[in-house]
Amino acid sequence: MPLDFTAIDFETANSSSASACAVGLTRVRDGRVVASEGWLIKPPTGHDRFFELNIGIHGIRAENVEGAADWTTQLADLTAFVGDDVLVAHNAGFDMTVLRRACEVTDAACPPYRYMCSLQVSRKTYQLASYRLPLVAAAAGFLDFAHHDATADALACAHIMIDAAHRAGAQDIVELAMLLGLRVPRIPVPAAASTAVEAVAAA
Repeated sequence: MPLDFTAIDFETANSSSASACAVGLTRVRDGRVVASEGWLIKPPTGHDRFFELNIGIHGIRAENVEGAADWTTQLADLTAFVGDDVLVAHNAGFDMTVLRRACEVTDAACPPYRYMCSLQVSRKTYQLASYRLPLVAAAAGFLDFAHHDATADALACAHIMIDAAHRAGAQDIVELAMLLGLRVPRIPVPAAASTAVEAVAAA
């Protein structure tokens, strides 16, 4: 199998995991970046206040997302870009929680993507004083990007995974996980949705 995956990065408006205000996506095919996109998101109602702390990190303000698509609307574009790929993110627990929680608060069906964490991969691959995204990306040969710009962060994440796979001699994401002793888990389906699926299957 080829080294195919999609790297993803979310920025949030506040401390709520559901407050997605930007997403960046990078598609990798056969170990090469073939597409990169990103867009602003209007956070879900009730999770749409912009904290100064978050603004200080990514520079996105409430007025910047006034004309942006809301979570449910943009989710179709996100899933169209990702397709059936394994998702990769730096500190994937954060990004997968944003995806899951934003879907929960908007009653949207969260795709049960499989995913892998480039932070875990980097700790198995490089000897660094810190495993923050810019430092790991530099070790992978990807320099001088706009950290906390979601599109740039997703691209940096993709380059880390490509370099790590090359160093490990892995042909695909699953083999890379196996060689490094890591898992490729799946975003859990909410209990209610899981019960509904089981009921349909039993009918």
